[in-house]
Amino acid sequence: MKLQIDKPTKAFKTTMFFLSDYIPSYIQFFLTTTSIVALAVTSLLYTYQCKMIYLAGLPEGSRQVVQKPSEFGMNYTDETLTTKDGVRIKAYICKLPLYARDRPTILIFHANAGNMGHRLFIAKEFYVKLEYNVVMLSYRGYGLSEGTPTEKGLRIDSQAVLDFVLKDEDLKNTKLIAYGQSLGGAVSIDLVSRNEDKFSGMIVENTFLSIPKLIPHVFPLIKYLAFLCHQVWPSEKAIQQIVNVPILFLSGLNDELVPPSHMRQLYELSQTRTKHWKGFNNGTHNETVFQPSYYDTIEDFIKKEVLKE
Repeated sequence: MKLQIDKPTKAFKTTMFFLSDYIPSYIQFFLTTTSIVALAVTSLLYTYQCKMIYLAGLPEGSRQVVQKPSEFGMNYTDETLTTKDGVRIKAYICKLPLYARDRPTILIFHANAGNMGHRLFIAKEFYVKLEYNVVMLSYRGYGLSEGTPTEKGLRIDSQAVLDFVLKDEDLKNTKLIAYGQSLGGAVSIDLVSRNEDKFSGMIVENTFLSIPKLIPHVFPLIKYLAFLCHQVWPSEKAIQQIVNVPILFLSGLNDELVPPSHMRQLYELSQTRTKHWKGFNNGTHNETVFQPSYYDTIEDFIKKEVLKE
């Protein structure tokens, strides 16, 4: 039996004639609109990524109120440093009253969000319990410091603080140790890699390989746009340039923000002659510092590798 196929009617032909004109237009409209939206999103991510990365305004009031070391029983001077690009940043210089020249000096580089005042409870442990001099700053755009935070700017800020210490009569000949948490760890690694001969030790906690490699974990929806990130902080490369400074890696193994694997890889990439690893099973991103033996680990490291006791 021969299959009979009906011929298309005139109305059908007319409909298809008009659709043949409109379908390409619809496709073109869809592609154009999608491209415009993608371009807009890309442009916004590229332009405003500093605001997304550097959370200087959190928690609320961080740009207006900064606690003082005197509230924690620490002697200090409140310094305003002018960086080489003309930005005025705030720093606390906490010297031991009687024997500042005989004790190590810890340079604290704080984590993202907040300001140096939010880390005074850490400074107190170093200053009161361990009897170290403490120097700390609020990066540009944080706390009462002027400016807007960027990778380039924070690198300049850290150098300004180091240069200040190296000119201070009481601190310039002390053993300098960089201490950084999270973003501050990246700042520390960068600074020490550029000034290795000035440091006797470095301590990093819960920091990352680089910002682009962190993005898939923090912003999974834009992980395929990580290549647009111009705030890089390439710690995985900088850590390999440090070959003589002893390093202590402190990792919260329950870190929900920076994958602990980042810290482990930094440890493995490190080429320095002496390195130590300490993992804290219950340590989250912000609470590793509260784990038992945290400060004992730091004290043991400094006694053994810095003071050679």
